[in-house]
Amino acid sequence: MAYEAEAIAYSQKIFYYLLCHGALSDLDTGAKELYRAYVEHEDVMNLVKNQAEIADCRIERYGTCIYLMPDIDNKYLGFTKADLKKELCKSGATDRDYYLAQFVILTLMVEFYDGQGSTSKSREFLKLGELQNIISERLKAGSALEQEREIENTALLSEMYENILDYKSMSEAYESLRSTETSSRSKYTKEGYVSIICNFMERQGLILFIPEDEMIKTTAKLDNIMEYKILNKENYTRIMEALGATNE
Repeated sequence: MAYEAEAIAYSQKIFYYLLCHGALSDLDTGAKELYRAYVEHEDVMNLVKNQAEIADCRIERYGTCIYLMPDIDNKYLGFTKADLKKELCKSGATDRDYYLAQFVILTLMVEFYDGQGSTSKSREFLKLGELQNIISERLKAGSALEQEREIENTALLSEMYENILDYKSMSEAYESLRSTETSSRSKYTKEGYVSIICNFMERQGLILFIPEDEMIKTTAKLDNIMEYKILNKENYTRIMEALGATNE
């Protein structure tokens, strides 16, 4: 299929904008023309998606915002496991530390998005201390459930739960972190560890983290991704199972 030069030029500008900013909205100052070109012209949209595919990415449009989303194994535009260990964990981190960091992120998202009404978002903010306590409670609950499974230890249960998170190891890693009365930025304290993860999520444009008030809020970007992408029925069930939650 032959494309006009104008469509090719627009697609290149849009893809470059997405590379620089990660998202394109109809509210972006100076970029409304690019947004309209994408949503109003199928050839421009197809060209942008083709460029993303070559770069091991996907283009997703949720509401009035277009996102560039790297594939899970994209080493250049996304994060590798080694990258995330370096960003989120203390030096010499093991897989246990890595999965604990992922558990913290999952817990944060579930606390904000467990609504069952017209929107999945159930709260506007979360305090850092409250998040720390919730993480501890969920890890302890998961460890207790693991112990029950070990007692029952049948072949069927072993097969069912072989891929479930190792709550005991993660709980040990989390509880080994010190707890302080004052705000700490050290990866060796619970406060500092969770703060570092929140700071990382803020750099990705997913949350707003206000250290002075120890307050966490979500951004429109995370709201859109959760509402349109993550919390379909299948993904929501998988997340809740990973956190040890059950339907009541």
